[in-house]
Amino acid sequence: MKLIIKYIKPHLLQMAFGMLIKFIGTIMDLLLPYILAHIIDRVIPLGNMTPVLWWGVLMLLCAAVAWIGNIVANRSASMVARKAIFRVRHDLFQKIFTLSNHQVDVSTVPSLISRMTTDTYNLHRMIGMMQRIGIRAPILVVGGVIITLTLDPVLAGILIAMLPIMAVIVTFISRKGVPLFAQLQERNDDLIRTVRENVSGVRVIKALSKTEDEKKRFFNVNRSVYKAESKANRTMAINSPLMNMILNLGLVLVVLAGAWRVNAGATGVGTITAFLSYFTIILNAMLTITRILTMFSRSLASARRIQEIMDLPEELQPMECEAGGDGAISFENVTFSYHKRQPNLQNISFTLQKGESLGILGPTGAGKSTLAALLMRFYDTDEGRITLNGRDLRSMTPAEIRSSFGVVFQNDQLFRDTIGENVRIGRELTEEQLQTALEHAQAAEFVAEKGGLSAPVEPKASNLSGGQKQRLLIARALAGNPDFLILDDSSSALDFKTDAALRKTLREHYADTTSILIAQRVSSVRHCDQILVLEDGKAMGLGTHEELMENCPLYREIYTLQTGEEVAV
Repeated sequence: MKLIIKYIKPHLLQMAFGMLIKFIGTIMDLLLPYILAHIIDRVIPLGNMTPVLWWGVLMLLCAAVAWIGNIVANRSASMVARKAIFRVRHDLFQKIFTLSNHQVDVSTVPSLISRMTTDTYNLHRMIGMMQRIGIRAPILVVGGVIITLTLDPVLAGILIAMLPIMAVIVTFISRKGVPLFAQLQERNDDLIRTVRENVSGVRVIKALSKTEDEKKRFFNVNRSVYKAESKANRTMAINSPLMNMILNLGLVLVVLAGAWRVNAGATGVGTITAFLSYFTIILNAMLTITRILTMFSRSLASARRIQEIMDLPEELQPMECEAGGDGAISFENVTFSYHKRQPNLQNISFTLQKGESLGILGPTGAGKSTLAALLMRFYDTDEGRITLNGRDLRSMTPAEIRSSFGVVFQNDQLFRDTIGENVRIGRELTEEQLQTALEHAQAAEFVAEKGGLSAPVEPKASNLSGGQKQRLLIARALAGNPDFLILDDSSSALDFKTDAALRKTLREHYADTTSILIAQRVSSVRHCDQILVLEDGKAMGLGTHEELMENCPLYREIYTLQTGEEVAV
């Protein structure tokens, strides 16, 4: 509820206006049966049609005011709901970008997507519904009870006696329903995760003839959503038949008691007619309240899920750390584990001076990309420290760190936009800078063939080859003329000629840039000032190509496998 109150608070004045209009319209609806009872019991017996017509005109006016009021109030409610959820989505999206990679790993991407879409939609419906029928239904119940008390206190007592029973039922069922809807949202997270995996890996699934297996997996996940939703809806659905039974039982009692009182001359036919109308209004209002409670239960679970993300602390805040450290980049006995069980990197140490390059080589899963993630402070080290230009990485803000870097990650992303915007990526760069970056990344030729910087990039860059994607990503990293450059397996799709031309360009035009090149091929890193060989998160060797060929068996093995040359030890 704290989340909902926070975002509707700026719109309280508009909500108050809408509620006032809704209140007036609802009162007009409540007056109609009262006027009808007056016409039947007091005006018609006079035998004069003129008063009947005037009272009829008054009923029409009441109906018109109620109709117009409902339209105005509903439009106001929809506007408040749109504005409030617009801010919720904006702030949630902004919050997600402040989360550390560890927090994203724990929350999971499918869950964040579900919270951004399904959960905010549930809140939108609830905010709108609470203003439209959430105000109207209680007024109809309370107003109906008050008016029936003025019409016939005895018959009204039957209705009042039933209200506590209904309140207990609604409270009990609502308490059961909220946790069930929270579980439903978790099952929806699983469904989104499964769909994302299948859509992303559709080519692999088809190539390996695993379509039927994935259909079965999706069926099981979909069935779990179905079961969770059925259980939650069945629990909340008990409300409606119970309310119907209690209120209709009350209606029967009212008819019996009303007939007895009419025969006894204690009340009039018009009063009974109006009372039955009010009883029907109250019945429908109570059923509406049960639907509101179902929606409220679902929305409360969604609000809690959104609030969980909003309340997450910023893990990577700057810390007070001792200054000092050699070189532009320095790793000092760095150890790190994602799940705090087995180290993914263990006791890694090296130093790079300004303008030097480090090649990182090793088998899959050795920790190469993890090292780059630590350097960008996506995670903090468990032990040891990393320094940039003598400053401990933990004493710097993420924005301060990343503004100095140009990065190409292993599975990087191109967006649906133009080539120019994909290279610029929101930075204030001139077309000349973009063209220079494309030339240095060996991408200028194919970009010109596609129509230049204004050429479109389709979703997931489906209109580009693997090598073209990598060259655009490299151009993006180079465009800001960064102090530090990380290329994580960014040339795997390039032919040897293009790869060699790229390395030559980096040496000639980015001599002052401190570079880290993560690669699978020895040819991509052999000319680096230093080469770090990793295996199972441990440093197996550090030195130049010649030194490693002499002292590092793993490096020699990789070199021999890739080149076919036998090396004498």
